[in-house]
Amino acid sequence: MVSEDIEAVVEDTELPRRLKDEVYSAVEERGVGVEDADRIAQAVESRYMQTRVDPLDPVGTVSAQSIGEPGTQMTMNTFHYAGVAEIDVTQGLPRLIELVDARKTPDTPMMTVHLDEEYADDREKAHEVVWKIEATRILALGDISTNVADMLVQIDLNEETLQERWPTVDTTEAIAEEIAETIESNLGVKTRQAGTVIEFGPEEPSYRDLLQLVEELRDIVFKGIDEISRVVIRKEDLEDGEEFVLYTEGSDFGEVLGIEGVDASRTTCNNIHEIYRSLGVEAARETLINETMNTLEEQGLDDVNVRHLMLVADIMTNEGTIESIGRHGISGSKDSVLARAAFEVTVNHLLDAAIHGEVDELDGVTENVIVGKPIKLGTGDVDLRMGTTQD
Repeated sequence: MVSEDIEAVVEDTELPRRLKDEVYSAVEERGVGVEDADRIAQAVESRYMQTRVDPLDPVGTVSAQSIGEPGTQMTMNTFHYAGVAEIDVTQGLPRLIELVDARKTPDTPMMTVHLDEEYADDREKAHEVVWKIEATRILALGDISTNVADMLVQIDLNEETLQERWPTVDTTEAIAEEIAETIESNLGVKTRQAGTVIEFGPEEPSYRDLLQLVEELRDIVFKGIDEISRVVIRKEDLEDGEEFVLYTEGSDFGEVLGIEGVDASRTTCNNIHEIYRSLGVEAARETLINETMNTLEEQGLDDVNVRHLMLVADIMTNEGTIESIGRHGISGSKDSVLARAAFEVTVNHLLDAAIHGEVDELDGVTENVIVGKPIKLGTGDVDLRMGTTQD
């Protein structure tokens, strides 16, 4: 336990609560006395004060430069994701653009699904979760043929495939019955089933309708999530030891969190809008920071300070929703007319402002540069007056 004297020494500093807790942990681990604890606390406070931003510092400009300059070194290629050779995920500059544009759907949506204890250690159990997530289309479960003479579509289900994917179901006939019901509800036709063979056809004899049924059959998902086309299972060495992790092509974050066996506290998704819908704006902000940092690190640009990325994420989520950095988001919704006009579609902004009689207060950097006034940052925001003092 930390003594009251040490607690008083640490609490006397101007450190935030998180840093005070870390100082307590360091002191407890090393078992130091009050004097050493005081020196440690003073040293941490000194470093903390040195890292704080000075008043009127142009943090936005510094962040833009700190992210933009390394961004010119990024490649335009798509790389494999975190060693998962089977799944391609957009990386490099295209991914960075995707994030700051706050695209509704990434080019290559994917999820990293962690599993609960019993599922994470057992491959068979992990595969049970895979079949609940991966979209299983009826086409993948057997051979499909058309009988033009009798106007029938015939599905000959593969028993081995059915047993492999649903080992807990007693008989393959039971799965076949379920598949037949799925076909009836989706296509609006009556089916005939004999063992693992299912037959159905159009109500009226028609070659066109027969081919149409086969085409519609391709899109029917029997089990799993429609948006997730493939799941790769890998055994990985994590902090708590080896465990199975699932990587998905496609994403439906909210749906996956509700599946038995999925560890919702560690499962992630590269679509920030899905995170926002399921977990809220704070989780979306955290994902935005992590995704941007990971993208830079993939390119060997890990010397970019995370605080710059945090500032960008803060601006994008400041209103409680996710806004892009562009004319349809933050840049296009600035209070300053001249700042909006300087970014894009200049004439439209000036014309709208003139029609509505808008007034520009000239508070920001861009508008002051345009009119030739000193910007209100650093020394530009300090007024000096000289006067005489009387004895």
